[in-house]
Amino acid sequence: MAASTIDPQNPNEYRMSLGDHLEELRRRLILALIGFAVAMAGCLVFGKEVLAIFCKPLLQVMQKYEVNPMLFMGNLSDGFMVYLKISMIAALVLAAPWMVWQLWLFVAAGLYPHERKTITRYVPLSLSLLIGGELFVYFLVLPWTIQFFMAFSISIPMPDLATTMAPTTQQSESYVQVPQLAGNPATAPDLAMWFDTTQQRLKMMVAGKVRVIQFGPENLVSPQILLTEYIDLVLGMLVVFGLSFQLPLVILALCTVGILEPDTLRGARKTVYFIMAIVAAVITPGDVITASVALMIPLCLLFELGVWMASRVKTPVIEE
Repeated sequence: MAASTIDPQNPNEYRMSLGDHLEELRRRLILALIGFAVAMAGCLVFGKEVLAIFCKPLLQVMQKYEVNPMLFMGNLSDGFMVYLKISMIAALVLAAPWMVWQLWLFVAAGLYPHERKTITRYVPLSLSLLIGGELFVYFLVLPWTIQFFMAFSISIPMPDLATTMAPTTQQSESYVQVPQLAGNPATAPDLAMWFDTTQQRLKMMVAGKVRVIQFGPENLVSPQILLTEYIDLVLGMLVVFGLSFQLPLVILALCTVGILEPDTLRGARKTVYFIMAIVAAVITPGDVITASVALMIPLCLLFELGVWMASRVKTPVIEE
């Protein structure tokens, strides 16, 4: 007896009942959630360290401009809620490969072999673009945005109020000078004060515990940045840039299914650039200056990459 063969182009060979689809979906969702729960448990242990990494670019800029490197809370629960949010985001990042794999196993059951091969080929590129977008934000866009607005804000001059006051007689100079230390002293009496050069913080010993004295620039504006607003800005940038960096694959998919043509996209290049400039200004969180410019440049490059990839990929033809 001849061995039975499976026609790769016959959809009946891959057909599943509705009940089988739902059962498979339920199983994959349970496995994906288990992976996320395991990652979440681990991230809760290191959530504070991850939060410190998110805040590092801001603190570095504040130290550069000699601003007290501190973040503030607007509500009592802000610190804990931000800790939970950061832990969940980190867990999603760690569990993403496992969750995407479960989704892929569910979707692959309904695809033709050539469709599975095409998607599998570009999954590594998708992950690389996602990671590249996140790194681009953390190391370039975020520090650039923070530095631009910090430098502008603290440069606003203080008005000369002395001209409206009566002149005073010359007084002898009298001031208190605090020592500069690289860190905290091993022992210090109560009410002792020093400047920590490693953290750029003015500190004081009160009841045996180290306390930080807030200070700001000499000019008119002194920043008091809320922890929740800063973390929302960072997470918003990470999401926007991570998804925007998937543009080449979106163009490739649209050209593969025949909705768009590479030659059409090349001819409409100026229009596409103009639309992307508007989109970048709308979707970037925080401001429409630095982040928009920083997103517009890679979007143009990614658009060209997507058109180039689409022009090299031939759409497979299925014979009926």
